[in-house]
Amino acid sequence: MNVALRWKSSPESEHRAEQLGHLASLCLKLEVETYPKPGLVSHVDNGAHGDMDAELLCRSADTLTSFFRDLAIAGAEGAGMNRLRAVGVAAERAMLTATCGVNTHRGAIFGLGLLCAAAGYRNAVGIRKPLGRLVSERWGEDILSGPVSLRSHGAVVSRRYGAGGARAEAAQGFPSVYDIALPALHAARKLAAHDEEAARIQTCMTLIADVTDTNLLHRGGPEGLRFAQASASAFLAAGGVGSLGWRGRAVDIHQAFVARNLSPGGSADLLAMALFVDRLEA
Repeated sequence: MNVALRWKSSPESEHRAEQLGHLASLCLKLEVETYPKPGLVSHVDNGAHGDMDAELLCRSADTLTSFFRDLAIAGAEGAGMNRLRAVGVAAERAMLTATCGVNTHRGAIFGLGLLCAAAGYRNAVGIRKPLGRLVSERWGEDILSGPVSLRSHGAVVSRRYGAGGARAEAAQGFPSVYDIALPALHAARKLAAHDEEAARIQTCMTLIADVTDTNLLHRGGPEGLRFAQASASAFLAAGGVGSLGWRGRAVDIHQAFVARNLSPGGSADLLAMALFVDRLEA
């Protein structure tokens, strides 16, 4: 896509990039402040994670704010994937320093980072395309052909089970965000009388039910993934957050995930991405 960029280094443009960085960080914190989410860390408990808590995740989100801003600036300046990847590597290094080596947000750095870059680009050229489509058009081929960390959980699961994972999701324009999470979020707001936490829970359950979450495959294999998807599907089939006693059922599912050491981290990242896109494309 050869579009003449109109980015100018000005207080206004820098402010817009700062806003995008803070919004991305906020969306990560909103995911943390959602309970109950099956197996995931929240402000209430640590879920199936013995090495992290809500305070650590929020510290990580704050650390990443400036890097999300830098990715928005890079996108606005027409950067290719190599530059975006360099910012992402620096963000991951800062995250690991802030968390004493705990991988809190590696997946979010990748997914939210690309969406920040797309938002920066969109602001610069003044177009109205969905952010996911811009990611696919501008960087999709490079995402798929770029280097792969052979030791990452996603790479291991992809080789073992043939799951596409985060790279395929991004290269295709984040279909799980646009086709699953956003429709669920918008419907849930009506179902839950605009209770935003309940809407986030419903969206998370929908993602768990419908997405092949590589984190679940890593922790529980195909059996763990099937259990997670069946549990979330049953919750939704019973009326989700629109039914009486839904919160108790959601807590029961959360505890069942914890007992099996299951954590749908991919769905958590997609929830944060959906919140980000929702704010920008509403």
